Amino acid sequence: MSSNPTCPTDESARAIRTFTASARPVDLAFWLDRLETEKAGAEFAKLDRARQAEVFGCLPLDLQAELARRVPHQDLVRIVAGLNADDRVDLFNRLTPEAQVRLAQDLEPKAQADIRRLAGYAEESAGAIMTSDYAVLDADMTARAALDALRQQATGSETIYRSYVVDADHRLIGSVRLHALVLAAEETPLTEIMETEPVSVTSDTDQEIVGQMVARYDLLAIPVVDGGGRLVGIVTHDDATDVMEAEATEDFQKMSHVLPFKQTMRRAAIGTLYSRRIVWLALLVFGNLFSGAGIAYFEDMILAYVSLVFFLPLLIDSSGNAGAQSATLMVRALATGDVEMKDWRDLILREVAVAAALGATMAAVVFPLGAWRGGVDVAITVGLTMFVVVLIGSLVGMSLPFLLSRLRLDPATASGPLVTTISDAMGVLIYFSIATLVLSL
Repeated sequence: MSSNPTCPTDESARAIRTFTASARPVDLAFWLDRLETEKAGAEFAKLDRARQAEVFGCLPLDLQAELARRVPHQDLVRIVAGLNADDRVDLFNRLTPEAQVRLAQDLEPKAQADIRRLAGYAEESAGAIMTSDYAVLDADMTARAALDALRQQATGSETIYRSYVVDADHRLIGSVRLHALVLAAEETPLTEIMETEPVSVTSDTDQEIVGQMVARYDLLAIPVVDGGGRLVGIVTHDDATDVMEAEATEDFQKMSHVLPFKQTMRRAAIGTLYSRRIVWLALLVFGNLFSGAGIAYFEDMILAYVSLVFFLPLLIDSSGNAGAQSATLMVRALATGDVEMKDWRDLILREVAVAAALGATMAAVVFPLGAWRGGVDVAITVGLTMFVVVLIGSLVGMSLPFLLSRLRLDPATASGPLVTTISDAMGVLIYFSIATLVLSL
């Protein structure tokens, strides 16, 4: 008799127990994330308390929020209390208002204060992703006193490899590496070994800029200050990496004209995926009507030269492809700071040269096909159209990101379907206009 496939065998259950007991927390979190939510909740509940606290912080935020609804309230309080301050706030913001109130009431006063303070910052700002778990030193300390202070703060700090030096008003005046403290003589004043004017951001700095600065300056963490220069938190490199990954995901979604959503693909509901995709698909339908209107306008030309229809998909697709290439390159360059608005004039001139060379090459490829299908007149029409549509499509693809940036819109929207739709409509008009001119002669 075959065993029920939904029930694990003794061997598989034993293997799971061995794995959950010995696996690293991050590996165990990865395994749980691959399970269905119900199964993940059941396996998480089997872990001992210490193991739950270790693993929970490694889980994706979506799964954290799901498990927070399933675990007993007192267990949730214990787990949340053990999270880093920034992770605690991220989870808190995903809970229902009723769950937020109940959880906040049972947390320690310090955790409550952290949540109130960090949750008050604007979404996607440095304040929203920073942590208050950092090591801070007074400017009048010696190297020995600083090391003693770090020993006391180490347990509650995300990193002590770089500590931040403040004055009596908690204004950031410098930073010091743990390496420098260890090597310095015990009585060396901290002011002699600290680095002055450290790279920092304000609490309202956009999180994408924060991630770029962490990468540019190769920092383990970047300090966050308020308007008065007072230190209020730090953004660690792992949080900055998560931000850059999220921003890249959002850009990819926008480039495909999908309204951004924060859930992972595995856990996004059908309704969410539908609502995020239908808006642009419906709008682009109306854009494609221009292509149909152009074909209808030149209906007599098409009936007289049926061979022209053979090349229509080839030509308009080439225009859209060239435009999508240019738009993608430009969107990425703008996102990384490689180019700025002031570079538009130089880039447009260079794009003309590149697009003209691409168009000429592709025209040379399709010219023999045109001669084979419809004679020299059709070959000239197809070759000339290919040159023009590749040139125009490339210029449209390169210019749209700049235009959207000038309008304070996300340039990622310019890529993919939007450029293709515009290029398709223009390609139809250009093709049959050139055909009318050439073939009438």
